[in-house]
Amino acid sequence: MRITESVQIENRIAELNQEHQDLHYVIELLVQELQPDQLRIRRLKKRKLFVKDQLIHLHSDLIPDIDA
Repeated sequence: MRITESVQIENRIAELNQEHQDLHYVIELLVQELQPDQLRIRRLKKRKLFVKDQLIHLHSDLIPDIDA
């Protein structure tokens, strides 16, 4: 993997981490409302899981392959 690819992946990871934190914050606020919008919360939770899956995939791309 070239250095520029690694830097791009790390930048994307940082962006996704921020989005994941933002989603967590918004979900927590919505849950605390008197009449929470369950559909919106469900959609945000799905998005949060999708972001987490992307993070896991990108982290695995940064791990160098080991020759057996």
